[in-house]
Amino acid sequence: MKEIRAIVISGNGTNCEREVAHACRVAGADVADIVHISELLSGAVSLSDYHFLNLAGGFLDGDDLGSAKAGANRLLHARIQGGQGSVAQQIESFVAAGKLVMGVCNGFQLLVKMGYLPALGGSLQQSATLTHNDGGRFVDRWTYLKVDPASPCVFTRGLEGIYLPVRHGEGKFVTSCDEVLEAIESRHLSCLKYSGPDYAEPTQEYPLNPNGSTNAIAGLCDETGRVFGLMPHPEAYVHRTHHPRWTREDLPEEGMGLLLYQNAIRFLREELV
Repeated sequence: MKEIRAIVISGNGTNCEREVAHACRVAGADVADIVHISELLSGAVSLSDYHFLNLAGGFLDGDDLGSAKAGANRLLHARIQGGQGSVAQQIESFVAAGKLVMGVCNGFQLLVKMGYLPALGGSLQQSATLTHNDGGRFVDRWTYLKVDPASPCVFTRGLEGIYLPVRHGEGKFVTSCDEVLEAIESRHLSCLKYSGPDYAEPTQEYPLNPNGSTNAIAGLCDETGRVFGLMPHPEAYVHRTHHPRWTREDLPEEGMGLLLYQNAIRFLREELV
């Protein structure tokens, strides 16, 4: 059996790369390399050597010029040394090969602003964005997330709901037009939505919905289900001691965020590698 190789991109302000790499390893990845963006741009590292691409969260470019916009432009337009195109072109080939991509917080913003989400009909034109929270301030709290069981998302298979923290100032998901939102909903691409603790219905009510996101959308996948992004941080809850009430509640040893990474590794072992 071939080894499952995960890559986590760091640099320019990301600060969750170690937690993401740890989550990949605990979930069963044989390799989880943290690679600085400069190593991709120099041509020293190629995405083609990996199966699971992770775009970690943090404060990418200080969140200046709009959440992850500078980072998206860097990946789209900066050229890899040696005439190997751009990092975005490597990501496009990566996705076309049937591999998995997961973006968390800043990473979700990157995927949306690069056009990889929702990528309706395969189009990589940006059709949505993440903008300032309705409350106008940074939010750091835990959220309940309802899973759409009809979604093609590889990462949320078999889940009803998960409980994860959010840490962002620009997490409100909005689309460029009603037609884009209708397509996202009709194709079940809005795989995660903010909800109450019973995971019954999506909500616009603060603080259950921490940012006022349209239709309570917290996570999104493309039509293949293999490209996935979310504002909450699954890497921040991979063990019961990460839970804010772990000393007061009887919890499973594994945190709920780990379930997303385990689904990814399971898919790669069964379907790709």
